[in-house]
Amino acid sequence: MSTQHHIVIVGGGVGGTMLANQLVRKLYPELGSGKVRITLLSDSPDHYYKPAFMYVAFDSFFEQELKRPERSLLRPEIDFRVEKVDRFDFPGQCLHTASGKRVSYDFLVIATGCVPAPERIEGLPEAGDHFYQYAAARQLAQRLMTIKQGRIFITVSFPQTPNVPHQCGIAPVETTLMLDDLLRRRGVRDKVEIIYTYPTTAQLLRNCLFLQRPTGEVLPTIFSQRAIQHQRGFTLDRIDPDARVAYSKEGQAQPFDILMATPPIRAVDAVLASGVSQSANDEGWLPTNHETLQVYGLERVYVIGDTVDLPVSKAGGSCHNQAPVIANNIAGEIRLGAPCAVYDGKVQAVAQMGLDAGMPLTYDYTRDVLPTPPTKLGGLLRNGFNRGLYWAVARGML
Repeated sequence: MSTQHHIVIVGGGVGGTMLANQLVRKLYPELGSGKVRITLLSDSPDHYYKPAFMYVAFDSFFEQELKRPERSLLRPEIDFRVEKVDRFDFPGQCLHTASGKRVSYDFLVIATGCVPAPERIEGLPEAGDHFYQYAAARQLAQRLMTIKQGRIFITVSFPQTPNVPHQCGIAPVETTLMLDDLLRRRGVRDKVEIIYTYPTTAQLLRNCLFLQRPTGEVLPTIFSQRAIQHQRGFTLDRIDPDARVAYSKEGQAQPFDILMATPPIRAVDAVLASGVSQSANDEGWLPTNHETLQVYGLERVYVIGDTVDLPVSKAGGSCHNQAPVIANNIAGEIRLGAPCAVYDGKVQAVAQMGLDAGMPLTYDYTRDVLPTPPTKLGGLLRNGFNRGLYWAVARGML
């Protein structure tokens, strides 16, 4: 290893941004003496608060409110470059960018997230709507603001890789309850059916309504109070866009006027092309050490956020707890010659349980979420996070 340690982070989402800032704080003496330098590569000059896309679907956020220049969120000691990485050369300890540059590293953190892949289900791109990207969420908002009667069908698709969850585990429940509130405010709830469905296999559970049992068991009561229909064991197989019918692998059919989907997801192209992943269906999740967050089989390579193959939510609340572990482990390798911190699988968030109510939640590898009654105070907490605290988190301040 060279005298100067070059730490390269690929990805300017919340995981990469938070980690870069925490590394500056953790390794400040080495940065000052020139023993360490930190580079963050992102394919965009802008940073998006991605959980706000869900609110875009309910006309609560505009694009200008949910993005900021990435440079404005980073400590000045960080070398930020707008470069799309299109190839990882792990044996050569370098990256190749779309603009033809070669970037070498001593430590690498892959923070490239995941992307929706609706094209993996026949008919879903033509007939389905989702809220995991800005343009898609705006299109869904148009539909939700204008429907006067009919059937809104909610479906969730899990990765085929065992024990890997879909993106943002609680989001389908959040948006179902927000939808109920929205339609009531619009005065059309009695003319619109809402049907929430969940696939037969969800992580370690079967025939449930959520990926963890305590929450899954309380949902029927919450849904019944709001006249939301719910169905277990609906694994989306294909859609007939002309007839507007969704078919399940279990042999069921569900007609719809709006199909609000949690689509399949996959890793980004460069990660897929690296050949390191052994996940099913070419999904690209990297084999991740549950405790150190190192990529198995690769020296001094770490992964954070949505690209991991861990059984924890692919959400910012996971990155919040993974970033300090990776920062400590890289510092440990530089100062002590070995990683020194352990990730316990902790995730925390405030779930949006309707347009105004919120529910703080936390879980880890060994403990499931314990649902508590949603409150307006919880809603204020979530709103405070959406409108300000998130940017402090990204800066590594919280």
